[in-house]
Amino acid sequence: MPAEPRKPLLIKRYASRRLYNTETSDYVTLDDIARFIRQGRDVQIVDLKSGDDLTRQYLLQIIAEHESRGENVLPVGVLTDLVRAYTTQAAHLMPTFLAASFEMLREGQAKMLDQMAKTNPMAKMPGFEALRAQQEAFFKAMTGGFGTTAPRKDEDERDKP
Repeated sequence: MPAEPRKPLLIKRYASRRLYNTETSDYVTLDDIARFIRQGRDVQIVDLKSGDDLTRQYLLQIIAEHESRGENVLPVGVLTDLVRAYTTQAAHLMPTFLAASFEMLREGQAKMLDQMAKTNPMAKMPGFEALRAQQEAFFKAMTGGFGTTAPRKDEDERDKP
């Protein structure tokens, strides 16, 4: 039986604009939320009073803050094309296109890592899996997690309050 999809981590925004992690019952920052996402967690940020979903707004804010710190991931041409896409007839196609592009990137990375394990003669040597895990972690660190799918925690972790 396949594992049940994991619910996103619920973050509530109070009127004071403070962000509250409902799992750990403490306040979090945008950097904390970015870390949760890099660890493979999906998040949902909602306004406590109105119930409005603010996730998109906060994710864009996280990206903007990283970009403003000089962590340039999005080339100016891509940013320009995104702005341009908002003002064209094809704007409704952009989310589907971007989602498909990222999925292809994730699949390509997974296939590359799998192929490395299959074609490498060292794959049968003891300790190879540990070495492969280190390579994967190195790749993820070098790309900032871009295009990677972080491993999900065990189901036991999912049931913790």
